[in-house]
Amino acid sequence: MKVEMSDEVVKLSHGAGGSTEDTLIHELFLKLFEKRQARDGISLDALDDGASIRVGDYEVILSTDGHTVDPIFFPGGDLGRLAVCGAVNDTAVMGAEPVAILDSIIVEEGFLMDDLKRVVSSMNEAAKEADVAIIAGDFKVMPKGSLDGMVISTTGVGILKGKRILDSQAKPGDKVIITGTIGDHGIALMSKREGLSFETELLSDVSPIHETIGAAIDAGDVKAMKDCTRGGMAMALNDIAEKSEVSIWLDSGSIPVKQSVQAASDMLGLDPLEVTCEGKAVMVVSPSDADAILMAVKATKYGKDACIIGEVKEERPGRVLLRTVVGGTRILRKPLSEPIPRVC
Repeated sequence: MKVEMSDEVVKLSHGAGGSTEDTLIHELFLKLFEKRQARDGISLDALDDGASIRVGDYEVILSTDGHTVDPIFFPGGDLGRLAVCGAVNDTAVMGAEPVAILDSIIVEEGFLMDDLKRVVSSMNEAAKEADVAIIAGDFKVMPKGSLDGMVISTTGVGILKGKRILDSQAKPGDKVIITGTIGDHGIALMSKREGLSFETELLSDVSPIHETIGAAIDAGDVKAMKDCTRGGMAMALNDIAEKSEVSIWLDSGSIPVKQSVQAASDMLGLDPLEVTCEGKAVMVVSPSDADAILMAVKATKYGKDACIIGEVKEERPGRVLLRTVVGGTRILRKPLSEPIPRVC
C-alpha cells in the first residue's frame, strides 16, 4: 500500500500500530527525515521500541510515546499510570535500566481539577514503583472542544546495562517466552466501553515490567524483546520475525489467556493475540538459557504467568506461524491496525 499524500486523509488506522501505520512510517517519515542517527547510536531506521545516543562511556536509550486512552480512568489503571509504564517498558525491552521520564500533558479547557490531580498522582505512584525520576515536562491547555479530555506524551530515558537488545537479533533454534497472559488491557477497556460484566472482573495489566525484564537479562542470553502494545503479541512477534529474517512457530495451547478475557473476546469478535497489553513482553532467548530465564521471570511480581510458547526457525523467514489445538498451522499476520481504538 502506497501512501499518497495528495489525495488521502489521515485515518485512525494510520496511528493504530498495525501494518497500515507501518506503511505510513516507511512511505512518509523514513523518506522525509534525512538525519536519523546521532552519536553512533541506534537509529530511527531500526524502528525498534527506542533509539540511543552514546555519551562518553555510556549508551543512553531513549523512547517516546503519546497516550490518548479512552476512558482516562479504566479498570486497573488510568492514563497517568499508562503513560509512565509505557515509557519505562519501552526503554527496558531495549536492555536498558530506566532512570528518568520527561512528560508533556495537554488537557482540554474545563477538565476537572480533581481528575487532573488523580492522573498526576498516579504518574507519581507508577514512577515510584519503577524507581524512575520525572525530571522535566510541559503542561498546556487547549480550548474547549478542540481536544478530547487529555493527552500525555512521555519520553523514557535509560542507561544500557550490557548489550543492545534489538528486534533483529533472533536466531534459528531460539525459544520464545511471553511474560504473562495476553489481551488483558485492551479487553478490559473494551468491556468497560460496551458495559459488559463478568463473574471475574476484567482488569488492565498496565504495569512497569523493568524488574521482570532485568531478571531475564541477568538469567541468560536474551536475543530480542518487545512489549506487546498496539497490535498485541501478533504485531510484536511479526516485527521480530521480519527484522531478524526468521520464522517464529507458536504452540497455541501454550499461550496464556485468562478465561474471562477469552470469553469477552469471543463475545466482541476479537482475537486476544492482536489485542494490546500494557504489562507483558515477548522474549526471544537462547535455547540453552530458556528454562533458567523462564524461572527468573516467573519469580518476579509481574511474571508469574510466564510461559515458553514457541521457537525460532530458518524456513519461511518473516512469518509467524501458529500451531492450532487441532493439529493444523495458520499464519499469524500483522493486524491491519489495533482492533480496539484508543487503548494506549
